[in-house]
Amino acid sequence: MKDYENDRRHWIKFESLQNFRVKGGGTIDGNGQIWWQNSCKVNTRLTYLICGQAVTFYECNNIIVSNLKFRNSQKMHVSFDKCADVKVVRLFVAAPENSPNTDGIHVTATQNIQISRCVIKTGDDCISIVSGSRNVKATDITCGPGHGISIGSLGAGNSGAQVSDVVVNRAILTGTSNGVRIKTWQGGSGYARNIQFQNIAMNNVTNPIIIDQNYCDRDEPCHEQASAVRVSNVMYKNIKGTSASKVAINLECSKSVRCHEIVMQDVSLASQRPEYVEASCVSVDLTRRGIVTPLCSPN
Repeated sequence: MKDYENDRRHWIKFESLQNFRVKGGGTIDGNGQIWWQNSCKVNTRLTYLICGQAVTFYECNNIIVSNLKFRNSQKMHVSFDKCADVKVVRLFVAAPENSPNTDGIHVTATQNIQISRCVIKTGDDCISIVSGSRNVKATDITCGPGHGISIGSLGAGNSGAQVSDVVVNRAILTGTSNGVRIKTWQGGSGYARNIQFQNIAMNNVTNPIIIDQNYCDRDEPCHEQASAVRVSNVMYKNIKGTSASKVAINLECSKSVRCHEIVMQDVSLASQRPEYVEASCVSVDLTRRGIVTPLCSPN
């Protein structure tokens, strides 16, 4: 484990360990309130503040993390970076809805990870999966509040990104600002492919289904570029519930690199309020199976 005083980006860090288990019934509390109020996302007059991730597993193989509670991390709660053969079971993660950058479980450059039976309530993504990750399975996830379950962002700063073989199965999302999301920056390269979102309940979720290939998390506008991370072979199956936004399905793909092999099967999303919801689909090759509502117009 690393000394926090010499590594301010990480609070507790497990590095280069194999064949071990972290378990228990205790709580890891980051006491992040003082960090959040000094975040440039909360107070735009402040400069960028280096916050520590609560718990990081770096270059670890064949590990199990189970039966732990995480609260109020300074930044991300649990991060797996360059790991392989990981099982994450029965974690409870909680931070206020307005706490910045407090992702629940963050997966980067990690292969063969199973996340199951976790309850996550945060101010950012419940689960975030970014470049270099492959064979990721998330099952029986309860998410909300938060920003939903996200693949990305990918391709920032014209970088290359690769994410593949992701399955999200049996999830309940409540009151989140996104449901299941794929987000990529313009100008990037690489791919996000072989992705399945299935058996998911949405309760008063804004943007229940969203692909955003024009993601831009900057104060100034992001200019349109010719290259993009290619999104392909994505399945949305048995997704039902209510949308807090008028646009319940929003597939905004790149004009230069269309989304290919996007399939929706047995998707039913209605408004939380007494009004109709819509679907918006741009530059996407979409196949429908079974009953899908709302419907996209041809594009």
